[in-house]
Amino acid sequence: MCPHILLVVLLVLAGCAGSNDATLEADGGTPLRIDLPPPETTGGFGLADALSNRRSVRDFTDQSLEPAELSQLLWATQGVTSEGGKRTAPSAGATYPLELYLVTDSGLHRYDPDQHGLELLAEGDFRAELAAAALDQESVATAAATFAIAAVYARTQERYGDRAERYVKLEAGHAAQNLLLQAVALDLGAVPIGAFRDSEVAQLLQLPSDHEPLYLIAVGRPATGAG
Repeated sequence: MCPHILLVVLLVLAGCAGSNDATLEADGGTPLRIDLPPPETTGGFGLADALSNRRSVRDFTDQSLEPAELSQLLWATQGVTSEGGKRTAPSAGATYPLELYLVTDSGLHRYDPDQHGLELLAEGDFRAELAAAALDQESVATAAATFAIAAVYARTQERYGDRAERYVKLEAGHAAQNLLLQAVALDLGAVPIGAFRDSEVAQLLQLPSDHEPLYLIAVGRPATGAG
C-alpha cells in the first residue's frame, strides 16, 4: 500500500470505530484537513511515573502510530486547554509564537491547535530526507513520526522586543518536554534532536520565510531493549 494512502485508511478506520472520529475534509483549493480524535484531558499516567521513566529512545519498530496517539501527542505539545485559547505549554504574554509540524510515512502536516486538526501540506514519505537534514540521524528516518517545532519570533517581538528570542526558545523547551512526557505516558519512545541544518529542514517542511526550525522530536514504538 502506498504510504500516503496508509494514513487515510487508518483515519477512516478510526472514524468507523466509534465516537472518537478522525475525518478528512477538503474545501476547494484549501489544504486537506484531518480532524483528530479528541484528546484525553483527565486521568491517565501519573506525572511522577512519566518523569521517572523518561529516557531518550532512538531505536524504533516499523509500526505506525494510531490516530488517537498522534492526537494526544499534538495536544500535549501545543493543544488548547481553555475557551480563552490558553495552551498546554506556557507562552510569554500568550503570544504563542510556535508552529508545530508533523512528518510521518504518509506526508507532511501542520498542526492547527484551535481546531485540533492537521493540514496535509504534502503527501509522501519525507523521513529519509528529514534524517539527512538532521545529520543522518537514523532515529528520524525510522521513527513513526517526527514533530518539528518552529518559531515565529515576530509574534513575541511585538510585545517583548529584544527579549523575544529568549522567551520563544524557552517556550520551545516547555512544549518539547510536554511531548516527551506524553510519549512516556503512551508507552512510546522519543528523542529530542537539535542537530540539523536549519535551511534544509525549513525547505523540507515548506516553512514560510518568517519561521525558524528550533527542535525535532522523533517518536515511535520502542524496539525491544530500547530506552
